[in-house]
Amino acid sequence: MSNIELLEKTLPYAPLKLVAMESCKGLGQKVNDYIVSFRENTINEVSESPLYVNYKSNNYLVDCCCPRFGSGEAKGILKETIRGTDLFIMTDVCNYSLTYKVNGYVNHMSPDDHYQDLKRIISAATGKAHRINVIMPFLYESRQHKRTKRESLDCALALEELDAMGVKNIITFDAHDPRVQNAIPLNGFDSFNPPYQFMKALFRAVPDLKPDKDHLMIISPDEGAMHRAVYFSNVLEVDMGMFYKRRDYSTVVNGKNPIVAHEFLGDDVSGKDVIIVDDMISSGESMLDVAKQLKERRAARVFVCTTFGLFTDGFDKFDEYYEKGYLNKVITTNLTYLPPALFEKPYFVQADMSKFLALIIDSLNHDVTIGAVLNPTDKIHALLEKRKKGSPV
Repeated sequence: MSNIELLEKTLPYAPLKLVAMESCKGLGQKVNDYIVSFRENTINEVSESPLYVNYKSNNYLVDCCCPRFGSGEAKGILKETIRGTDLFIMTDVCNYSLTYKVNGYVNHMSPDDHYQDLKRIISAATGKAHRINVIMPFLYESRQHKRTKRESLDCALALEELDAMGVKNIITFDAHDPRVQNAIPLNGFDSFNPPYQFMKALFRAVPDLKPDKDHLMIISPDEGAMHRAVYFSNVLEVDMGMFYKRRDYSTVVNGKNPIVAHEFLGDDVSGKDVIIVDDMISSGESMLDVAKQLKERRAARVFVCTTFGLFTDGFDKFDEYYEKGYLNKVITTNLTYLPPALFEKPYFVQADMSKFLALIIDSLNHDVTIGAVLNPTDKIHALLEKRKKGSPV
């Protein structure tokens, strides 16, 4: 039974309300529009029941803001009632485009600023909402998920703090290490992955892509991305290879040990298209080096699929590698802020996650299983069948 059919047969946990923080207004509006569309066509026969008060609406978004004082301090304000609702709060901690003033100086908002604003809105809603859920596509401080020496455990601390504030469910995407949820074992924590959306976007952008063993190979750029590459290769029934990073552990540059070289393990990639799968592009340095090495090994075309495109060092190197033919397409989601300049790049392809997010929210609001949403295998197989028949994807 599909999730849409399940939704038609179950009661909502509580009236749905959605808060899209300033950091993800655009994505929040898209998600809202999908939920409105879903509910226009369901529960028609019982819509008069008092159990479905406010079930259908033209807008589930809550009017809210986090104004700042001249000193840089702020407060969270909800401009409408959320009492008794199932509240979903969306935030993008990586949106650096937003600014605020501190004593006349302009500051760009950091992940710390966005996290503080999230807590302010939760604080304004605590005791009023029936249930509070946080949707944080890029999990705050998820790269600081473990301790290797005398270090802080920032991600675990943040999760415990949200738990203590009354948040019941935390929804994230492609968590750097999902085991960080061990910090809050009695809390709801789900990390979703976008392989279906990647393949759909890639098939649309590259119509002549052949997803078979003779023409395609999946590549993991490092050991950490192995589970993603293994899943992709198994579902598509193609071979995979991996690079491992040789680092210089005697020095630290920008908070990490610099990479000395990327060593390749796997079959011959000569003449094959390759898909590099990873959770994020930060500066992109290691990803670009992997792409270059694959082209030097005579790979046909190189496609990069990454959940979060942060591009912290800009696009110059990506432009250069595209012009040199080392890189063909970069597919990334709209779960984090993407600068307008990126949309003009010939190599950029966006995987839209708004419908997927809307389905997750609607399923959780009805307290129905999200197993089918968590596991996209069937959807990918259906996509491959469409490709075989020549149908549009």
